[in-house]
Amino acid sequence: MKILIVSPEASPYAKTAGLADVASSLARALRKLGHDARLILPCYKQIDDLGFSLRKGRKSVEVPIDGALRKGLLRQTLLEGVPIYFIENREYFHREGLYGNGKGDYADNAQRFGFFCHAVLQLLRRMDFRPDVLHLHGWQTGLIPVLLRTELKGDPFYAHMGTLFTLHDLDDAGRFPAQVLAGLGLDPAVLGNNGLALDGGVSFLKGGLHYADQISTLSETYRDELHSTEFGGDLAPLLRRRSATFHGILNGIDSRAWDPSLDMTLSRPYNVDNLNGKKANKRALQKEAGLDPEPLVPLVGLVAPLRRDKGADLLAAAWDELLKRSVQLVIAGRGESALEKQLAALGEKVPRRARVLLSNDAGLARRVFAGSDIFLMPSRVEPCGLEQIVALRYGSVPVVHRTGGLNDSVIDIDERPRLGNGFVFDQPSPQALLGALDRALEAYENRRQWLKLVKRGMTQDFSWTSAAEKYVELYRKTMAQHLI
Repeated sequence: MKILIVSPEASPYAKTAGLADVASSLARALRKLGHDARLILPCYKQIDDLGFSLRKGRKSVEVPIDGALRKGLLRQTLLEGVPIYFIENREYFHREGLYGNGKGDYADNAQRFGFFCHAVLQLLRRMDFRPDVLHLHGWQTGLIPVLLRTELKGDPFYAHMGTLFTLHDLDDAGRFPAQVLAGLGLDPAVLGNNGLALDGGVSFLKGGLHYADQISTLSETYRDELHSTEFGGDLAPLLRRRSATFHGILNGIDSRAWDPSLDMTLSRPYNVDNLNGKKANKRALQKEAGLDPEPLVPLVGLVAPLRRDKGADLLAAAWDELLKRSVQLVIAGRGESALEKQLAALGEKVPRRARVLLSNDAGLARRVFAGSDIFLMPSRVEPCGLEQIVALRYGSVPVVHRTGGLNDSVIDIDERPRLGNGFVFDQPSPQALLGALDRALEAYENRRQWLKLVKRGMTQDFSWTSAAEKYVELYRKTMAQHLI
C-alpha cells in the first residue's frame, strides 16, 4: 500500500507539539509493516537553522494565491528509510516560528497553508509516487479533501486516491474570514453549513472533517467525547453525523526513544528485571529538587503544561490536603502565569517535601518519570496523552482522570485487579483526585504487590506497531470507498 502522510510538522525537522512525533513515528512504523509510507511537510526556516541537509529537487509547481503565482519547490531527504518531502517557498515558510511569532499567529496563515495544500496535490502529478491514501494531519491540511471533492472532482488522476483526516486538537480549528476562499481558488459554494462555514467565517479543520473519506482522532474515548457539545463544541453535530466514518486510535510511543535501560539522561539505567536503577534515580531526583532523601516515602511526579485543561488548578486546590499525606512532590512544566505563581508559592512553603520546577527541559521530564513512584495526570481533556504511557514504561504508576486517552491506557487496579496498571478518578475535582491518590498510597505500602503493579506497566506494549496496524485497517476502508 502507498501512503503519503501530509503534516504541518514532523520530528526531528519541525516541531511545536506531539503531532510532529506522530507523523514521523507512524511513517516509520508503516514502513516496518511493509508499506510504502512517505511524509511531506512545509520547508520551514527552522529546518535550515537546525542544520538538516536536504536534497534540492528539480520538480516545482506554481500556485495562484490572491491573484499571484507562488512557486513551490520540492526538496527531500531520508529518515530511517522513510522518504521525506519538503515544499519550499521562502516567502511563506522562511520565517521565525511555524505558525506565528511571539506576537501571535501570522496574519496570512490561510494563504500559507492554502498554498501548501494546493502544492501537495499539484506535486503529486510530478512525483514518481502516486499514493493510494493521503493521511492528513492538522487543520493546516484541511483543504486537501475539500479540493479533491470540489475543484478536482472528476479528475482521473485523483479518482482512486483516498483521504483519512486525523483530528489532533479542537483548540485551533484554522478559522479565517470567509473572504479568504476566493484568493485560494475555492468555489464559494463550499461555504455551506455542511462545508467550511463556522461562526461567520471558514474553518479549514471543518473542511477536512466534512470532506475526508474517513476521519480519526487520538483515542476511542476522545472520539466518543467529541460527540458531545461539552467536548466537541460547535463541531459536535458534524462529528455525530460522521459517526460511522469517525474512528479513535490510541497513538503509540517510540519504544527506543522511551526506554529507561537506554536513556542517557538518567542517573542510572534500569529495566523491569532490575529496578535498582530506579531507586538510584529517585535519590538523584530528590537531590536535584532539594527534597529530603527519603527512600521509603512515595515520590509523586507531574510533568505537564501548568494549565487548567491539564488539571493544574485541581492540584493547587488539593495541595494542603495532599501534603497532610506522607508524600513528596516534584512538578515540572510551564503554563498559565497565574497557576505558575500559585504552585511555585505553594512549593516554597515546604521546600524539603515539594518542589515546583518551572521548566520545559526534556531531560528534567525524563528524570521525573524515572525518579517518581507515582505519576499524577489530572487532565480535564486529554485526546491521547503521552506522559501516562511513558510513566508506565518508566515504572511510575499513573493516577489519572478518566478522560480521552487516559481512559484508554490506564486501567484502574481496583476495578480490574488482574489487568490494572494504575488508579483512575471519575470527576475532575480535588476530592476525587485525593481519593485516587489515597488508594495508590495504600497500595504502595504493600511492596510485593506494588512491584507487581510496576512491572505490569513496564511490560505493556504501547509501541507504534499496534497503532500502525489499526491505521492500515482504516486505509483499506478508505481505499474501498474509491473502488465502488
